[in-house]
Amino acid sequence: MTPPRQLPLNLVWRPALGREDFLVAPCNAAAVALVDVWPDWPAPTVCLYGPPGSGKSHLAQVLAARAEACVLSPGTWEDRDPLSLFEGGRVLVLEDLDEGPLPETALFHLLNACRQAGGGLLLTSAQPPARWPVTLPDLRSRLSALPAEGMGEPDDDLMAMVLLKLFADRSVEVGPGVISYLVARMERSFSAVRALVDRADALALSERRRITVPLARRALQD
Repeated sequence: MTPPRQLPLNLVWRPALGREDFLVAPCNAAAVALVDVWPDWPAPTVCLYGPPGSGKSHLAQVLAARAEACVLSPGTWEDRDPLSLFEGGRVLVLEDLDEGPLPETALFHLLNACRQAGGGLLLTSAQPPARWPVTLPDLRSRLSALPAEGMGEPDDDLMAMVLLKLFADRSVEVGPGVISYLVARMERSFSAVRALVDRADALALSERRRITVPLARRALQD
């Protein structure tokens, strides 16, 4: 008799976001090095940029834990006194700055306050700061001079490591040959890796089985 399909519960899983959990490869090594050398940054403000899922948020969390930094969400800092945000040399993290309208005047004053107060500021974005659509000349000049390190798309070895990590984060067992099968056939992006792991995990849960090559093939087709 065929076992009944089980509807997977929509559980929220927490990825492992420690420094030791981050997978270093040529496409992200410079960004990792920039985070690792804190507090000896080349400038008070630095930026990490790259495509979605490339690891920017992971590294931002690493820095936040190490520097006891405050991660600020959009709408929580623009109207505050910028000097007070860096009181005591505090380190701040602002993520995905180029996703929406950029508060140019507020960001300009924040950059100035960071240097004046002796604080630190980590920015993350999809594009390097020099390419942000900025109209304020003084801000454009500051952004163009920021130390920024990119995080690129993964090669085959890193794709395999990311797949293994994401499955391990979920405590999911995969059968022999699954990782190499997926790496040879999947889209080359971190976001695609995450989506594929989601689909494979959901299939395995619903059918109460481990992830094998046939199941991985179906996850790819979906």
